Amino acid sequence: MTATARGWIEGFLGLVYPRNCVGCECVLDSDSRPWFCESCEGKLHRIEPPFCSVCGQTYEGEMASGFQCANCAGIDLAFDFAIGAYRNEGLARELVHRFKYEGESHLCAPLGRMLREVFEEERLAASVKNGEEWVVIPVPLHRRRQRERQYNQSAELARVLRRIAREENLPLSGLHGLRRTRYTRRQASLDRTDRLKNLKGAFALRRGPGIRRRIEDAAILLVDDVCTTGATASECARVLREEGGAAKIVVITVVRG
Repeated sequence: MTATARGWIEGFLGLVYPRNCVGCECVLDSDSRPWFCESCEGKLHRIEPPFCSVCGQTYEGEMASGFQCANCAGIDLAFDFAIGAYRNEGLARELVHRFKYEGESHLCAPLGRMLREVFEEERLAASVKNGEEWVVIPVPLHRRRQRERQYNQSAELARVLRRIAREENLPLSGLHGLRRTRYTRRQASLDRTDRLKNLKGAFALRRGPGIRRRIEDAAILLVDDVCTTGATASECARVLREEGGAAKIVVITVVRG
């Protein structure tokens, strides 16, 4: 479906079924606020400097730009850097939880729009302005977990992001380049060391014609819903580099824990 056709359909449905705020469910009376009322929009906190230039962890107070946090020191992360759009707190955290664990798949649209904000970060903004081509790859779910959830939240976010890219002429293309090779314990219950052990060997490059050709020497945007320790993203990035030959990997998430 084209963006124009989708816009007509969404406009028609908006007349028949007034859109509600996805935060508090009040009826929205302005086209300028398609997802959130003014009150709920104020509860979403964009990630602003200072934050770690590698893992994206936010900090308070006055700090030099481009600093690397103590958590990244001595750790060999396989991605170039990670950036989240919003702080993992309050309403943003609730929306991600509802999307990820409560089956509210419709939230992929507002969360995808929130993910779009990462392109305001100066390094990505400069890249897009210069027309650098990026390949968008979602973090995969194991087929068993995907059956449990009915969808892969990262893949849904990547799909929305690609749609936005078409609308805004952003230099992005999509690829399901990774697969999950084994079922693992949920990362949320583990500390950083155990997270790394839990994920060892859990990902591989997808089989298929042209997969490696698309990844080799490419700039990759690795998409996930949330980044906490960076363990999942780093293991995925390691595979993309070692098996796929990726030249650059940037992790983008809706929220940063």
